[in-house]
Amino acid sequence: MADFHQNGNITTLHNLRTRSLDELTYELETFAVNRKMSLVLPCLYSELETPAMPNIRNELSKVPYLHRIIIGLDRADEAQYRLAKEFFKGLNQNHIVIWNDSPRMLALGAKLVEMGLAPSEPGKGKNVWSAIGYLIACEDSAVMAIHDCDILTYTNELLARLIYPVANVNFPYQLAKGYYARVGQDRLNGRVSRLLVSPLLIAMKKVIGDRDYLDYLRSFRYPLSGEFAMRTSMLPDLRVPSDWGLEIGILSEAWRNLAPRAVCQVEVADQYDHKHQQLSEENANAGLSRMSIDICKAIFRKLATDGTVFTPNVFRTLKATYYRCALDVLEAYYNDAKMNGLSIDRHKEERAIELFAENIMQAGHFFLDNPHETPFISTWNRVHSADPGFLAELRAAAAADEADYA
Repeated sequence: MADFHQNGNITTLHNLRTRSLDELTYELETFAVNRKMSLVLPCLYSELETPAMPNIRNELSKVPYLHRIIIGLDRADEAQYRLAKEFFKGLNQNHIVIWNDSPRMLALGAKLVEMGLAPSEPGKGKNVWSAIGYLIACEDSAVMAIHDCDILTYTNELLARLIYPVANVNFPYQLAKGYYARVGQDRLNGRVSRLLVSPLLIAMKKVIGDRDYLDYLRSFRYPLSGEFAMRTSMLPDLRVPSDWGLEIGILSEAWRNLAPRAVCQVEVADQYDHKHQQLSEENANAGLSRMSIDICKAIFRKLATDGTVFTPNVFRTLKATYYRCALDVLEAYYNDAKMNGLSIDRHKEERAIELFAENIMQAGHFFLDNPHETPFISTWNRVHSADPGFLAELRAAAAADEADYA
């Protein structure tokens, strides 16, 4: 059953189950006349071979209000790029598949390296950043939405609800963050959000005291969701993290650049399931282990820029406090799952908590030992300042790839 609670920090837009998708779609079509909307899909080639992506493509083909769809394709060779183009022919909207590994795109990447502006590592952050650059170069969209390409439970109602708060000309929101219940296959999922982020924010408040930024992050029901919509006026100055801290990083950018009344979260799905990352206890550079370290670093960095001083003793205390808070939160989630007939493996959940506790320390040590780290990709305004013709070259390269590999 839907609730209508407001937390007082940011607006929460609920799904009260009182309005049909057809009504939302009709209204979005009227908004689209004067406020063009585009969708960015950061995609691995391997995701095209999963059950999720064909359904996402088919659902998107029914959407009448989108002006453009930009698919950022990673980890694809020439043959796979051609197959991807064929795959997305099922879309009825204006769309383009940007082959991020094409010779032209790699040449542009080399140019960024020469200017000292290249993303530090490949991944979702770089993919999203490149697609944003292409969209800026097009100069014709007022609203951009992003969602993941591995959603097994996808319907286009998710997109309609995600984009509506930013597309509505009478609403003040410049950024909307999607949220949902991470339930799938009779299990309670979302381990990193449940067992790391939630108890970490509680622990940080105990250790370092009240911070408006911590209250802001705690206001989001699912801060790690990959679903955003935002006004394109934000994009040129948006600092996109290059690592797994992308979702937290974008929320931090909204905190830095926008008033709280310009940010909202919106319920986009009753249930949401996607591919699940391995815990990767033996490898700190993969899976949920890497993700947890990058998320912690993103939070520490943001607090430091607001004046919080971190020391080794602070991180030791934080680890101990987090561990106790996480076990308490696990008890609540276990009872919630049991009452709703969902399975939850307490042994595996506690193992995850133990790993995350160690990774808080690792992230803290890395933060202290690397004061000169530049974790964000350069803003597109900075790239434009260094090379005013770069965005046009990016758009031309994507168009040339589209034409040459038909």
